[in-house]
Amino acid sequence: MERAETPFLTLDKEKVMAENSIRLFGFEIKRSKKSEEDKKSPSIVPPTDEDGAGYVTSSSAGHYGQYVDIDGDKAKDNYQLIMKYRGISMHPEVDMAIEEIVNEAISVSELRSSVDLVLDKVDTSDKIKKAMREEFEAIVSLLNFNDNGHDMFRRWYVDGRLVHHIVVNDGNLKAGIQDVRFMDSSKIRKIREIKYKKDTAQDVKIVDKVNEYYVYQEKPGNQTNGIRLTTDSVSYVTSGLLDETRKKVVSYLHKALKPVNQLRMMEDSLVIYRLARAPERRIFYVDVGNLPKGKAEEYMKGIMTKYRNKLVYDSNSGDIRDDRKHMSMLEDFWLPRREGGRGTEITTLPGGENLGQIDDVIYFQKRLYRSLNVPLNRLEQEAQFSLGRSTEIGRDEIKFQKFIDKLRRKFSKLFLELLKKQLLLKGIITEEDWNNWKNDMSVDYIRDNHFTELKENDILREKIQTLDMVSQYVGEYFTKEWVLKNVLRYDDDDIKELQKEEENVNNAESEAESENAPDQKAAGQAQTHSVDINIKKEQAELEILKTLTENLK
Repeated sequence: MERAETPFLTLDKEKVMAENSIRLFGFEIKRSKKSEEDKKSPSIVPPTDEDGAGYVTSSSAGHYGQYVDIDGDKAKDNYQLIMKYRGISMHPEVDMAIEEIVNEAISVSELRSSVDLVLDKVDTSDKIKKAMREEFEAIVSLLNFNDNGHDMFRRWYVDGRLVHHIVVNDGNLKAGIQDVRFMDSSKIRKIREIKYKKDTAQDVKIVDKVNEYYVYQEKPGNQTNGIRLTTDSVSYVTSGLLDETRKKVVSYLHKALKPVNQLRMMEDSLVIYRLARAPERRIFYVDVGNLPKGKAEEYMKGIMTKYRNKLVYDSNSGDIRDDRKHMSMLEDFWLPRREGGRGTEITTLPGGENLGQIDDVIYFQKRLYRSLNVPLNRLEQEAQFSLGRSTEIGRDEIKFQKFIDKLRRKFSKLFLELLKKQLLLKGIITEEDWNNWKNDMSVDYIRDNHFTELKENDILREKIQTLDMVSQYVGEYFTKEWVLKNVLRYDDDDIKELQKEEENVNNAESEAESENAPDQKAAGQAQTHSVDINIKKEQAELEILKTLTENLK
C-alpha cells in the first residue's frame, strides 16, 4: 500500500507545550514532562481500546483485513459489514425502532442548544471555564449539530462508528480547528502496528512500541491503494461494542441481523404460499376416447382455446375485446381421460384453509423488536400512548431510558475529542490539565422523556411525605444529618452546599439587621420626642381651660 503523507492535521505535542513555556535571558523554562514510556511498565500484551483497530505485528507496508461469519452470511471486512447494517436499517420495523431511539436521544429546541458542556466538577478558574464553554459552542457550530444532530446520531447508531476529518491552518495552529468534514465510515479504518522486543531474562516478547494511524480508501477492498492519516487529523467515535474476539467494532444493529433475515424469510414464504394456495381452481377431465397421443393433445388444445375466450367490455371506448390468457400455475388444470373412464368431468380444487394464521410471523416480529432494545408498546400500532402516573409505567420504559443515557455518553466522545484538540491548539489548557479534568467533564442533552419526569416527581413526592412523618422526631430519635442522608438521599457534597447556603442566608440577615439598627433607634427617639410634645401641648390646653373656668366664675 502507498503510504502517502497528506497535509492533514498533525499535533506536535512539543510545539503545543512550548506555548506554555517562558523564555528568559536565552533560557527556556517549561513544565517538566515525563515520557509515557517511563511511566508504563513493560507488558507482553498491547494496550486495548474500544476502537476496533486492526492489529499489525510487523512494520511491513500493508494492512490486513478481518473475517467475520455472521450466521452463514460472509462479511470479510468493515465495508461489507457496514453495508449489511445500512441494508437492514431500511427494513420498516428496524427503521421505526431506529427513529424511536434517535428521537428520544436527540431533542431539538428553538430556545437553547441541543447539547451543553457541564464543568461543575472541574477545579479551575471561572475564566478558563468560560473559554472552554465558548470553544465548545464553536465546535457545535462547526458540526452544525443543532440542524444535523438527528442525522449524525442515526449514522453513528447504524454504522457503529462516526468519522470526521479535522481541517486546520498549518501556518497558524493557534487559530484552532477551521472545519470539520464528514467521512464515510465504510472507507476508513484504524490500524495499530505493534513492535515487540525479546526479554532475554524471561525469554518472552514484550511490547516495545505501538504506532496507530488511519487508512482511507476511496474503493474499499483494494489493498494496493490507500491514504495514511495521523490519529490527530481524524475524529473517530465508535459504538463501544466489540465482537466476541474483542477486536472488531460492531453496530447496535448487529444482534438484529439474524432476526431480520428470519422475518424476511417467513414473510416471503407466507406470500408465496398464499399466492399458490389461495385461489380455487377448476380441473377439467376431457374424454379423448381412443384418439392417438398427438390427436388427443390437439383436441385438448382446441377445447382449451374454445372455452378460454373471454369477452371484455371496455367502458372507455365502448368496444368489446377478446382477452385471451395463457395457462399458468394459478389457473385451471386440463387433464385428458381415456375411453372407459367416467367421461368429461369438471371439479374444483379447494384453496388453502390456514391462510389467516400468522402466529409464526408475529413471533419473529416480536423477537426482532426485542433485539432492537425498544419497548414493544412503542412499536405496536395497537398500543395507545397515555401520560399516566409513574406507577403505571412498565419496567421496559425505565430500561429504555437507561439505554438512551448510555448511548448519549458514548456519543459525547465526538464533542470531547474535538474540544480537546481545539483547546490544545489554542493553548487554553495543556494536555496534563485535560487528563486531570476529562473524567469531570460531561455533555448535557435536552431531555424529552415524560416517563423519567413522572418517575422523578413521584420519588420526590414520597421523600417529602416521609420527611413530614420523620420531622417531629428530629432531635429526639434522629439527627438532621441522618434525615438528609437517609430520607432525602443527600451526599456529603450536597450537605456541604446546603450548609453553605444557610450560612450565606444567615449572614445576609445579620447584615440587614445591623444596617437597620441605627434607623430603628432614630425612629424610636423621634417617636419619644413627639410624645413629649403632645404631652406639653395637652398641659397647655388644660391650663387655658382652667383659666377660662376661673374667669367665668
